[in-house]
Amino acid sequence: MRKVGVIGSLVWDEIHGRDPRAAPVEEWGGIAYALAGMDAALPDGWEIVPLVKVGWDLSAESQGFLRTLARLSPGARCVEVPTPNNRVVLHYQNAERRCERMSGGVPAWTWPELGPLVADLDALYINFISGFELGLGTAQALRQAFRGSIYADLHSLFLGMRQDGIRMLQPLPDASSWFGCFDVIQLNEDEMRQLSDEPLAVSAHVLGAGAQALVVTLGPRGAVYVTGGRADGQTDRLFDAVSARQPVRPSARPAVTELIQAPIVEVLDPTGCGDVFGATCCARLLGGDSLPDAVAGANRAAARAATFRGAGGLAAHLRGELLGV
Repeated sequence: MRKVGVIGSLVWDEIHGRDPRAAPVEEWGGIAYALAGMDAALPDGWEIVPLVKVGWDLSAESQGFLRTLARLSPGARCVEVPTPNNRVVLHYQNAERRCERMSGGVPAWTWPELGPLVADLDALYINFISGFELGLGTAQALRQAFRGSIYADLHSLFLGMRQDGIRMLQPLPDASSWFGCFDVIQLNEDEMRQLSDEPLAVSAHVLGAGAQALVVTLGPRGAVYVTGGRADGQTDRLFDAVSARQPVRPSARPAVTELIQAPIVEVLDPTGCGDVFGATCCARLLGGDSLPDAVAGANRAAARAATFRGAGGLAAHLRGELLGV
């Protein structure tokens, strides 16, 4: 079996305003949504290795969540740390905007910790849920040592944190150095604007730093990708190099870009849709999809996730296994 490592933070969410008529809800969030998306979308022959630290206060509960995943590598578990787990209070202002306050103290991975854990993996999916999963030095060491492909949703690298835990958008320091650490980079519109108001400038920045592709999620409008293309206008299968355990090299060819529209659905819960998108896109690339096909599949999965509340049972919902789906 091939193995994809998933780096991120399991977060205990307290959600207000998702349904204005209902009381606040508490449930697993953060990387739980991406794990569900990966579990539903991984091709045959692949399994998930979670590289997730969890606080002592929610360690047992985290193992219970992992046991709901069908594609989990045998014996895989979260790494317990002697600090309180990350918790987030979310207040939805509308379906796409929310205010977020984080507490907890789960520490970042260091390279001496992470290095041995990725040695036998074939690919990595990294989602910066807290923004503190690993520092730039660890990411650079990972890029130099790891020979598989790396998909990264930079998300909370663009979020600062006030003393009261409120998260706020901010520019990403050393952006070029971060971009050089990953093969496929995912941003949303707000995060992209922290880099520049010119989308083409952002794309040139990302690809020029060494990434193979940039994917920008646009909520219900779908997603745009930018990558180096072939002369016939088609895109390469970016993760083909995984089978040979060779790093994907930057392309010097003219860029190809396209807007892939998302299905129209009645949104029940927008929480975690970007995480499902990224995990699905990564999984589809691991299965050999071209980037346009992977993005289209990720759009469908994110739209399907928007019709379901919470991360518990989400993988089964994405696979269409729940009654009435």
